[in-house]
Amino acid sequence: MKKSFGMRITPYLFLLPNFIIYLLFFIIPVIIAFQYAFTDYDGLVTMNFVGFDNFIKLLKDPLFWTVIKNTFFYVICTVPLLFVVSLMMAVLLIQKFLPFKGLFRAGYYWPVMIPGIIVGLMWKWILGNNFGVLNYFLERLHMQPVAWLTSSLPSKIAIVMATIWSRAGFFMVIFMGGLESIPEVYYEAAKIDGAGRIKIFFNITLPLLKPTIFLVLMLGAIDAFKEYPLILSLTGGGPGTSTTLMIQYIYQQGFEKLNVGYASAASIFMFIILFIFTSIQFKAAKGGAVE
Repeated sequence: MKKSFGMRITPYLFLLPNFIIYLLFFIIPVIIAFQYAFTDYDGLVTMNFVGFDNFIKLLKDPLFWTVIKNTFFYVICTVPLLFVVSLMMAVLLIQKFLPFKGLFRAGYYWPVMIPGIIVGLMWKWILGNNFGVLNYFLERLHMQPVAWLTSSLPSKIAIVMATIWSRAGFFMVIFMGGLESIPEVYYEAAKIDGAGRIKIFFNITLPLLKPTIFLVLMLGAIDAFKEYPLILSLTGGGPGTSTTLMIQYIYQQGFEKLNVGYASAASIFMFIILFIFTSIQFKAAKGGAVE
């Protein structure tokens, strides 16, 4: 039986709103940024074609390479820790013996609902040099206070800790969905064969979680690369430029210094990094398929 024209077009009509949003807020801005990257546009009136000058200037800028190092340090530290912490939380919360699971689940997820700006301010109150709660307790224990927000390495550790606290609950929920989708029959068969919990986890749970692990690593990396509000309110990118990441650098160049063309070139560079990073992850996970 032949489908009518209306029935054939209905699925596309449902997809149309999403396509329009994607076009307006992703495709068109990318095209505009690509155009600006080859000009000296200052956000006002000037727009002269300058070829690859912005990209050459970008690659010669020592601050740009400092920001790149800061960004990769943050991503490399944050993503694996997020993976481990969120997976441990998920494994704990699916155990049948654990009471008040709903309460713990809500408590762990609660930080996810707090805006990044507020998370940064909360952790600033906890880690402040003179008024921080953590340093107060360290002093009470006759230990040396740590300059969490005014020293280079401690400030890097501070933004990683704050990020893990605020985002682990989100990835915990994803892992819980993956864990609960694993058929119980696999675990029962392994127990009959005499396998212990550790062996079951590494030989059954982790392999069957491969698609979920891939999703968590990819989303975690993308989140880390584009983090801005939390770091802005916690350290402001300081001390100096110790915690200045790519997004803040692009914002400063484009909106504070009005170097829109230069900022667009930096954003194109970041897009390329994200594309390469995601492609490597996707290839390493073979599309997230379970072998």
